[in-house]
Amino acid sequence: MAAPDSVTARWRALAAAGHTGDVDLALGALADSDPATRELALGALDRLGELGDAHLAAALADPAPGVRRRAVELAALRPGTDLLPSLADPDPTVVEVAAWACGEHEVVPDETLHRLIELATSAEVALVREACVAALGAIGDERGLTAILAGCADSPPVRRRAVLALAPFESDEVEEAIERALTDRDWQVRQAAEDLRRAAE
Repeated sequence: MAAPDSVTARWRALAAAGHTGDVDLALGALADSDPATRELALGALDRLGELGDAHLAAALADPAPGVRRRAVELAALRPGTDLLPSLADPDPTVVEVAAWACGEHEVVPDETLHRLIELATSAEVALVREACVAALGAIGDERGLTAILAGCADSPPVRRRAVLALAPFESDEVEEAIERALTDRDWQVRQAAEDLRRAAE
């Protein structure tokens, strides 16, 4: 096992690699035994424009959740990346980031959309439900509206996101949900509803 100062030195070198053009160092670090080193390698390669689809695919299946999370973050800027497997990741923090990344894609496959809808109402972790309703709002597909409306009756953080996610939609149900949110017991939910009202004026 490498000494801590050796690990720190590698981290510093990789942080610089993305700015100095050291592609070979970054590529070699993708196979490092230290997960944080692999994360830094991904960032360096992305900054250098050298992160290939194969590198990203391997990182999305990495045994370390932190590496998978970083890979999903980078996938947000790659519309062709299939995020469906990441929405089934055993680590909820990976799923949360994957949901956000889906919301960054202009086109979301039906199967991925259905998974977001399912998670928005059934995920055990509130942060996952929150990220999914936010993604559904960003995507703006009518099929996600029922899940967003359900989120308006969830925990306060989810309700706040769900209210804001109503922005692309118009219907009596949407108006009723906003009206309820204006009198919500959580002031941030009320604020979100007020912001939505002002934006529509």
